[in-house]
Amino acid sequence: MSRPALPGCCGVGLITRGAAAKMRYVVTDAEWERIRGNLCFGQVFRGTVVKVPRPGAIEIFVDIGWDVGGFVDVLLLPEREERWPAEGTVADFEVWWADNRHQIRLKPSDPRYLREDFADFVARVRPSWPSDIGRPVQGGWPIGPAEHASLLKRREV
Repeated sequence: MSRPALPGCCGVGLITRGAAAKMRYVVTDAEWERIRGNLCFGQVFRGTVVKVPRPGAIEIFVDIGWDVGGFVDVLLLPEREERWPAEGTVADFEVWWADNRHQIRLKPSDPRYLREDFADFVARVRPSWPSDIGRPVQGGWPIGPAEHASLLKRREV
């Protein structure tokens, strides 16, 4: 299988979607580190929403045309499920995070698909986001797993 070339992260513009949507991605740890090493926060991908398992309740999955899947956390999506992008929606998404889970965590670029209080949410949960944009992805998740689980349980942030 041929893979798209991975450009350096900083200064990259829009990266367009590749082949048909896949739901299962298998890459080695070494491949994941290579892919992740070429990502920057805020890097834009054109992607297609391929799965919305439980609208209003959990994440959505996005095909970005690479060997790893894209994922938008429920915490970044609007509270009302009718505002979520539907399966088949093609839109721009930004790299929000990429950790050791072999999945690129994305943020919708279109404010219609973001939680209504996104600016306040970022100020509370990830105040470094504006200065992170353009920087290489590295290190751990910006909030710890326990805090993330607590946010999901409360869904108030």
